[in-house]
Amino acid sequence: MEDLLIKNGKIKKIASPLKGTFDHVIDAKNCIVAPGFIDMHTHLREPGDEHKETIRTGAKAAARGGFTSIVCMANTNPPNDNPFITQFIKLKAQEEACVNVYPVGALSKGLQGEELAEIGSLKEAGCVAISDDGHPVMNSYVMRKALDYCRHFKLPIISHCEDTHLVGKGMINEGLRSTILGLRGNPSASEEIMVARDIALAELTGSHVHMAHISTQAAVRLIGEAKKRKVSISCEVTPHHLFLTDESVATYDTHFKMAPPLRSPKDIAALKKGLKENIIDAFATDHAPHSNLEKNVEFEEAAHGVIGLETALPITLKLVEEKILTLSQFIEKWTLAPARILKLSKGTLKIGADADITIFDPTKKIKLNQDAFLSKSKNTPFHGWTCKGEVLAAIVGGKIVYHV
Repeated sequence: MEDLLIKNGKIKKIASPLKGTFDHVIDAKNCIVAPGFIDMHTHLREPGDEHKETIRTGAKAAARGGFTSIVCMANTNPPNDNPFITQFIKLKAQEEACVNVYPVGALSKGLQGEELAEIGSLKEAGCVAISDDGHPVMNSYVMRKALDYCRHFKLPIISHCEDTHLVGKGMINEGLRSTILGLRGNPSASEEIMVARDIALAELTGSHVHMAHISTQAAVRLIGEAKKRKVSISCEVTPHHLFLTDESVATYDTHFKMAPPLRSPKDIAALKKGLKENIIDAFATDHAPHSNLEKNVEFEEAAHGVIGLETALPITLKLVEEKILTLSQFIEKWTLAPARILKLSKGTLKIGADADITIFDPTKKIKLNQDAFLSKSKNTPFHGWTCKGEVLAAIVGGKIVYHV
């Protein structure tokens, strides 16, 4: 057991014990002191849909969940498809966010998938990746040209892998459950087809494709095979796709409606195996806040998406208890892995690194309560779950931004 000294926003020293007089001391005995967690896939809704979330409230929710850095997707209103929106997001984050906020720029103008956005200008403005997330790029030529540009600018493309023509009006996993419930199905092949296409385009262009929120057995297989060929790809998985199946939709609860949809037990088993074999690189929440206006409606009319920043750590910590991952592997998939994919100088506790730190008690039992969340929206599928793992503190640049 060692002590960690923070000075001027950096990790200054690690020793056992540290001697001297200190301005502030946090007792982390019997707790885990980890690099600050990074969520590489969030939706902060600002500008345009501030009734769902804002940069300020999303950052507060992130800090409470143990995240010191969050990456916000481009599907705002208007979309982040030009440097002026990027600059707005960065300025708002500097003024109002208690955690690091990294914008993702749109791949195409208006998220229409037809004409490339100003990728070079977006990078110059501060975007760390390019994506039309939520709007799959169906035009393979547009995707190929985006990859060519992103290779030049050394930016990864984050791809939402669903064939929208095959999905159609599907809203839950296609199978027995969709038939019983009388809801249109979204086949796992819709993800498989787009994963295969994006692997082929990554191989063709030599550019990096990061596949968001994968959910199917086929996706894990294809990505694993491509990685053996050294194709420049990576992928993430969400907590809800790891611990919920399409059986959860039986009550027509819209908190279980997301895209891609919850899949079958065999898909969950494949995702967990993919984590164990390091085919799946990282976790991400896909934090997608919606108010009651979008969720408290008929299932067919409800918006896709769930919040996840304040439930992610205790839910995914179950993987350590299940012996899918070791504790160090678990921490890496929330820290160093997303930092590497996005080329962020984060995710480590090395001397001289930014003092972004997450402190959590892995044994503390908690009951997840949506009414206590700091997010503006409450659309969680995990309300009422009892889990182990409580975030005790989040430190950003040496400043305590959350403490129990």
